[in-house]
Amino acid sequence: MNYGLIAVNVLIFLLTYRPHTNPSTGPQVLSLWAQQFELISNRPYLWQFVSYAFLHGGFMHIIGNMFFLYLFGNNVNDKLGNIGYLCFYLAGAVFSGIGHTLVSGGSVIGASGAVAAVTGAYLVLFPQTLITVLYWFFFIGMIEVPALYFIILKMIIIDNVITRYTPQVAYDAHLSGYAFGVAAMLGMLGTRLISSSNFDLWAMIRQWNRRRQYRDTVSSGYDPFTGRTENKRTKPKSPAEQQKDEKSKELRREINKRVTERNLPAAAGLYLELMTHDSEQILPKQHLLDIANQLAGDNKPAESAQAYEKFLSRYKNYEYAEQVELMLGILYCRYLNKPTLAIKYLEAAAKKLTDPGQLKMCNDELARLK
Repeated sequence: MNYGLIAVNVLIFLLTYRPHTNPSTGPQVLSLWAQQFELISNRPYLWQFVSYAFLHGGFMHIIGNMFFLYLFGNNVNDKLGNIGYLCFYLAGAVFSGIGHTLVSGGSVIGASGAVAAVTGAYLVLFPQTLITVLYWFFFIGMIEVPALYFIILKMIIIDNVITRYTPQVAYDAHLSGYAFGVAAMLGMLGTRLISSSNFDLWAMIRQWNRRRQYRDTVSSGYDPFTGRTENKRTKPKSPAEQQKDEKSKELRREINKRVTERNLPAAAGLYLELMTHDSEQILPKQHLLDIANQLAGDNKPAESAQAYEKFLSRYKNYEYAEQVELMLGILYCRYLNKPTLAIKYLEAAAKKLTDPGQLKMCNDELARLK
């Protein structure tokens, strides 16, 4: 779809670009018949909020817009799908046109507002992707900059906030497009209309929030090694308690090392040792989930179920809790012969599952139990 949009923009440019001088209005860049499609802020027609985005005022205008649409659009297209991407692109044109009309006024043409929306979407979906930037300052070189910093600092702040000097550039349309692209993608990720990854801006925000919550919790006396909140006025621990804590810390360090090395079988074995030593220990979210999955794969259903239960108890707000509930339901149904618990977790999962395959599996298990 992205290539199709580029082709349509180029074709319409070739059909409509006719520089000439009108005796009454002065220099014009569009054919007379095409001028009705530009967005006139003081008397706009609804269809002009879309049509203006397919008109361009010169070769550098079309080349610049299509270059950035090619640079950022393909990956956003892959994430949204062809129909979703087309709707998003057109919505970006509409919102950037509205922003220009409300803030700046005057006539406007060009796809830059829609392209800004696509760029804002790229910022949210792929903030850590490295972009190669050519620079010259006494000498020429290239550096790789994360998309998050390049788009925010260079394309938004420097190009559209600080250096607003070039006449007849729709800066406010650009800013409106960026704002729409960022807000729309964050909204879709937050409501799970599109799937999140560990590398998009929504995941980075969640990670920052978890770290903030962790700092606040620890400062209030929470012990991350035991999962308990300690009263700072309690008496000092006995030598036996201190020895137990040191052993727990040593096992946790070893588990963390094995998980980092992706040696999950060894990490799972050390976790079982930790649970024998101190069953109240809580691992970080992803570590505990990885180990629970490993125990299930190692054909240890009881230990795996215990780890999943501990995970749901500690991390109640996990965004994919229904998948953990599905796993618990299957373990209790197929391997541990606990139908009451199986029904409890399967019914909870069925209310939230969106994947058709997983939902069918869940319903099949429930039908078998009932």
